[in-house]
Amino acid sequence: MTNEALQNLISAWNLDLGFSEEGSQFLNVSVKPDRLHFLMEQLKINQETKFDYLFCLTGVDWGQNLGVVYHLESTIFRHQLVVKVEIDDRDNPIIDSVSDLWSTAEFHEREVYDFFGIKFNNHPNLKRLFLTEEWDGFPLRKDYEDDINMVIK
Repeated sequence: MTNEALQNLISAWNLDLGFSEEGSQFLNVSVKPDRLHFLMEQLKINQETKFDYLFCLTGVDWGQNLGVVYHLESTIFRHQLVVKVEIDDRDNPIIDSVSDLWSTAEFHEREVYDFFGIKFNNHPNLKRLFLTEEWDGFPLRKDYEDDINMVIK
């Protein structure tokens, strides 16, 4: 399925989505946090999309907002898609987990929680993955400061 056909199909779901292809081979879809899980579930189960493979889940600090970027692929139809969700609340960033849809998300979400502090509702075991429980802060945030461990060139 082409990016244009994917966009037309997904647009028909009336989820108030944003679309772009700027500088990417992938169609990019932006979704509001409260619609994320529903969109992801539809992308997986819809007979025309069947995105059965989550091959990347990444946390992002866009300055004002935090976010998560998901790369999906249909191994059946061989099309790919990028889904982006932006979270306005930097103090308490929360979105729904997609680990119930793709089990590989479980560890990716733990990594995002560990380094960005984004919490995932309904995650089966949300705790730090790389850093110790005593670690203060989230080191991949742009506003993170650590005078002891910071390497200065």
